[in-house]
Amino acid sequence: GMPPRAFLDILLEGLAPDGGLAVPQSVPRFDAATPARLRGLDYRALAFEVIAPFVDDIPPADLRAMIDRTYTAAAFGSEEITPLASLEALEPGLHLLELSNGPPLAIKDVAMQLLGHLFEYALARRGESLNILGATSGDTGAAAEYAMRGKRGIRVFMLSPHGGMSPF
Repeated sequence: GMPPRAFLDILLEGLAPDGGLAVPQSVPRFDAATPARLRGLDYRALAFEVIAPFVDDIPPADLRAMIDRTYTAAAFGSEEITPLASLEALEPGLHLLELSNGPPLAIKDVAMQLLGHLFEYALARRGESLNILGATSGDTGAAAEYAMRGKRGIRVFMLSPHGGMSPF
């Protein structure tokens, strides 16, 4: 395994030294009262509660501010961010969680939009810049482009196959 690293170091490196994913040394445990407490939170507050235990080098107020700037009705089309649509007319108890309401309508937006703010924050703290080179034939590239758009210190170069993208 890799030696312990701070959250922002892992964020900017992307992969563990062996090419795999970095995982925490331990997973935070929630007590029996936690689910009831979390159930009433809006998306932004819930995102903070879930993400914060894994972030050891961003002050909580800064993390909360990034989450609040990321998950907005303007970006996701709803204050709910990931609204739950009822399909009970088709089948009782059937619902659909809408995860593709971000800027390019890609499921990846839910994570990528925050990632753009986290990258910008980490790079500003270090006085560094980042070039992102990607290749895509679908919504992953669009999600990355939208997430990084306008972020200081980040340039994105996205390759796509000639004639290999859908018009949408």
